Amino acid sequence: MGSLVGHVIPGLGFLVIGLWHLFNLIKLHALNPKSFTSSPWFPTSRMRYLELFLIMGGSCTSIAMELFIGPESHQPLDSDGTIPTTHLHNFEHASISLSFFIYAAFAFLFDQIQPKAHHGITQLLGALAFAQELLLFHLHSTDHMGVEGQYHLLLQIIILVSMLTTLMGISLQKSFLVSFVRSLGISFQGIWLMVMGFALWTPSLIAKGCFMNSEDGHFVVRCETDHALYRAKALVNLQFSWFTAAVVVFGVSVYLALTVTYTKKVWYWSLGKMEEEYDDDDDDESRQKSRPDESKSLIHMGKGSTPGMDIER
Repeated sequence: MGSLVGHVIPGLGFLVIGLWHLFNLIKLHALNPKSFTSSPWFPTSRMRYLELFLIMGGSCTSIAMELFIGPESHQPLDSDGTIPTTHLHNFEHASISLSFFIYAAFAFLFDQIQPKAHHGITQLLGALAFAQELLLFHLHSTDHMGVEGQYHLLLQIIILVSMLTTLMGISLQKSFLVSFVRSLGISFQGIWLMVMGFALWTPSLIAKGCFMNSEDGHFVVRCETDHALYRAKALVNLQFSWFTAAVVVFGVSVYLALTVTYTKKVWYWSLGKMEEEYDDDDDDESRQKSRPDESKSLIHMGKGSTPGMDIER
């Protein structure tokens, strides 16, 4: 993960999953506000388990990149079978991916078997995956004091929100707000990972007074003076603040747009159904009114035919 691609690709995955949850949650709540029930994952119309397969496939790819494809020797261990210091962060990132693979795999099995507590256990596994991610980023073996450390510190806040809302979803399954914040947290985590990738590994985007320095086989942002370091950290804080506001505005705007769209569809559908019922009632009334007229015409015809019968007699 210690590269531009290593941050942007996983970030894009988190963003896609978060937006997919956001869309489905709002749609489900707009169509069924009274009977709304959240879900830890959402099926697609063509392939039910597409989301879970993407998580498992992305996790396996990440593990392979960290342990086998990324290292120059294409294996993460020293000649004596120990983990070298330069590959500690690779094992940390691979462990995070493994925890999300475990979540997706058991979510797939639970949906197949349908045990009674499958929803709660699936949410718990998701929360544990976020907890593992939070722990490993908090105790990360890379720099904690520099610019990269500031990005990781703020990332932990987003992960904490995702973890807490996932835990709350176990008992608050019918709470739209809990699921809404969770989906925004997952989306924001993806956005922030992509921001980290571009900001830390694009020379033109590095703060003034800082530079990229090669250390232990990967590049790290270092600053020439303490003043430059403090300024770079302050800029990271400002970025986080601006992206937080942007995510909130985006989430609320999507909620309003989708709610209006699907509420209109429900209103038009119910209105059409009422018109059909009124048409059926009108048809019944017209039939009932036409029956006395028919009987009267038959009586009139009967009376008119009597003189003819008398004349013949």
